[in-house]
Amino acid sequence: MITRACISINNRCNLNCTYCHFHTPEKAVCLSEAEMNVYTILDNIKSHIDKYDIETFKLGFVGNGEPLLDYGSLRGYIEYISDYLLADRIAAYTITNGTLINKEMLDYFKKHKVNVGFSIDGMAEIHNKLRCNTHSKVMNAIELYHAVNACYPSMNCTVGRDVLDKAEDTIAFFKQFGNRITFSRMIGKYGICLDEFHSFLDRAKSRVNVRIGKYDCTMYGGMCGAGINNIFYANGNIYLCGNCVDLPPIAKADTPIDRIKPDIPMFDRSTCFKETQCL
Repeated sequence: MITRACISINNRCNLNCTYCHFHTPEKAVCLSEAEMNVYTILDNIKSHIDKYDIETFKLGFVGNGEPLLDYGSLRGYIEYISDYLLADRIAAYTITNGTLINKEMLDYFKKHKVNVGFSIDGMAEIHNKLRCNTHSKVMNAIELYHAVNACYPSMNCTVGRDVLDKAEDTIAFFKQFGNRITFSRMIGKYGICLDEFHSFLDRAKSRVNVRIGKYDCTMYGGMCGAGINNIFYANGNIYLCGNCVDLPPIAKADTPIDRIKPDIPMFDRSTCFKETQCL
């Protein structure tokens, strides 16, 4: 049963990170700004929760771009599901590159129980090389989050060759915050293999609070949930996941969730479904 979804509310970003797999030439043709009524999607999610009495549905306002570039729209979506958020029927989150956020936004997210994660690739040397010299700006935003929430936010670090080469320094950087870290395997042109990634995760788990998904995504160290419990909305369509936006969609974005029946072949779920299709 579908119990989690991501909605890509835009395809725009104010950065051009070296390894971004969404904006490669291969995926660019799939990232059209097609009409997509997010309110209809939210209606379908609420109906799905009520029909199946889902205790908590996990919803991410993330995807192909930087969500805070459309903060006004994002506020509208959050307001629309605020009763589900406050009742913990929906656990919502967004992930930002940290360059646009301010105190008003952080206060708003806190009020509506929306978790904010920050993308930061560890120490300045690596982050600045890969993420457009934004380390100091992101760190200032993280400290602002701490001032508003009296704790540090969840953080997302993309693990590629640079991080592997400085694994101990990267782990030490994140240990100081005492928060939850999602390490994501770098995929695409600059990607690393699953064995390398899992080896890094094993080192990190003994030192920091690492998020490991279950049937979610191999990109985060879990099992591939494609076609089981997770869907991705973008460009007017529904896809198996964010990495699959260049594969055929499984439904139109306004399709009621219980009518979504992905027809995918059996595969080893310790591997990425998208990568099995590219062999």
